[in-house]
Amino acid sequence: MSSLWENLTVDALDPGRLARWWAEALGYQVVTEEPDEVEIRQSADRLPGIVFVPVAAGKETKNRLHIDLRPADQEAEVERLVDMGARHVDIGQGDAGWTVLADPEGNEFCVLRPRG
Repeated sequence: MSSLWENLTVDALDPGRLARWWAEALGYQVVTEEPDEVEIRQSADRLPGIVFVPVAAGKETKNRLHIDLRPADQEAEVERLVDMGARHVDIGQGDAGWTVLADPEGNEFCVLRPRG
């Protein structure tokens, strides 16, 4: 037996704001917006989604799970995301081939080099 990956859930101080930020970053759309949950997907009928739920406390330590993005142009994508409000973070990655950024609420994610 196996399961279908429905969504990834992200705790957020401001779920609507963070969901809209990620929707813009990924080219997704908001498919549900309720006080206790905001979901984004590539399209309304396409899984998985990312669900943002409210929490009272901010993020305090490094994420144990994060998203990796692989754009066609790493440098341009890092610049675009930083212009949107992401920031560079050092989690001990050294001179890795990826750039670690944090979203507006501090959740780390990686921007990888193009394949090939």
